[in-house]
Amino acid sequence: MPVPAQDTLTVAVRVKPGSSRARVGGRFDGPLGPALVIAVNAPAVDGRATEAARRALADALDVRPAAVSLRAGAASRDKLFLIERPGPELPEVLRRLRDGSGE
Repeated sequence: MPVPAQDTLTVAVRVKPGSSRARVGGRFDGPLGPALVIAVNAPAVDGRATEAARRALADALDVRPAAVSLRAGAASRDKLFLIERPGPELPEVLRRLRDGSGE
């Protein structure tokens, strides 16, 4: 679940590497709480799935990829991403993506 903190937003994500179709949407109730599901084509090797998920998240939220960074979970499917200077609409966009109504 996103947690606003001044000029940043933390987003919990569940990455599904090696998927046949890349997609952002859906909810996973995992160890980091309600998380946004990101399926990527990239394999979970050498950080490729993490990088693909970071870029997919930036694209889904319509922010620059440089504004999205990994905060925790480099070697896990459950990750926390930090979004710099999020706009006021981002929490609503994230809610729609998690609920599956934003695709």
